[in-house]
Amino acid sequence: MDPRKAAQLEAEKTFEEFINWTKRIVYISIFCLILVVVGCNSGVETGPNATGSKYNGEQYDPYNLNVKDNK
Repeated sequence: MDPRKAAQLEAEKTFEEFINWTKRIVYISIFCLILVVVGCNSGVETGPNATGSKYNGEQYDPYNLNVKDNK
């Protein structure tokens, strides 16, 4: 076989394997990322009986900084 043809066939085979492994790694990475996001979000409590952070936006509202006390 001609060395150029052999090199071309080997290059095409190697390229196909590279694409296949790249796809596998990307799919596995996306799957693991989804698992991490779902796992971190599964402990978040919502609803009326939630015991998590009770952030009160009005307490830290910058609009109430200029309000004067009438004592």
